[in-house]
Amino acid sequence: MNQSTPNQTKPDPDASGSQVSIVGLCVGNTRTRVAWVAGAEIHDPQSIDNADAAAIVAAAKQLKDRNAGRAFVIASVNKPMSEKLETALTGEGDVYIVGRDLEIPMKHTLEDASTVGQDRLLDALGAYAKLKEACVVVDAGTAITIDFVDGEGTFHGGVIAPGLRMMLKVMHQQTSALPELAYEVPKPERGVFGKDTTHAMRLGVTNALIGLVRFTVETYAEHYQAFPPVIATGGDAAVLDGDPIVDRIVTDLQMLGLAEVCRQAAEEGALDA
Repeated sequence: MNQSTPNQTKPDPDASGSQVSIVGLCVGNTRTRVAWVAGAEIHDPQSIDNADAAAIVAAAKQLKDRNAGRAFVIASVNKPMSEKLETALTGEGDVYIVGRDLEIPMKHTLEDASTVGQDRLLDALGAYAKLKEACVVVDAGTAITIDFVDGEGTFHGGVIAPGLRMMLKVMHQQTSALPELAYEVPKPERGVFGKDTTHAMRLGVTNALIGLVRFTVETYAEHYQAFPPVIATGGDAAVLDGDPIVDRIVTDLQMLGLAEVCRQAAEEGALDA
């Protein structure tokens, strides 16, 4: 049965180690997720458009002041944006950058780990910390990523595809007749056949996401010789809710991965928070 996780994630009862308290910022291509991280709990998460950097900084400072915190930890797939945030937050508390000050403690089998996004590794780390077993991690955001983590917590990589809005945008840009659309989940009562161009486009990208996940999971399962649990996250993960191949949806999987980075860094003395 699919299971949605509320915004405040309860700690794993088996978790141990240092209970760090920091403001986490996960900087994406279009939005930044900001939350108060206390041990393995995620509090007051919010997503803010990167076009409003001042709002991101204000939210981070408010969380720190409200919780008497001292440190900000930034993970990013958008270096210009993370640099802007670091500059704005310097002087407001200690600022740690994942990949520079803190490492992501994730074993991998990649040929070139320098090209993998921190979001994918943090998703994988968060999923493994939560499940403690092999799993497939789906992140349905600006891009769609589907990655595999084995039973030893080793990241094997995966696939990257356009996200729903990216697909709609490209269809509009690369044709003369297809309209520019915002994404909306197609209404089931309208049926499985697109009755107009708008409906057909939205059905098409929705089916592309669901089909991509199903085919990729089956491919991984064939290689792994077992069906691992599938955990989904990201802004469009709700599209997968109800699909029997997805075991659970976790809203703040990347932030959970950041919490695990901080926990291990604190144990090693690399983070004072």
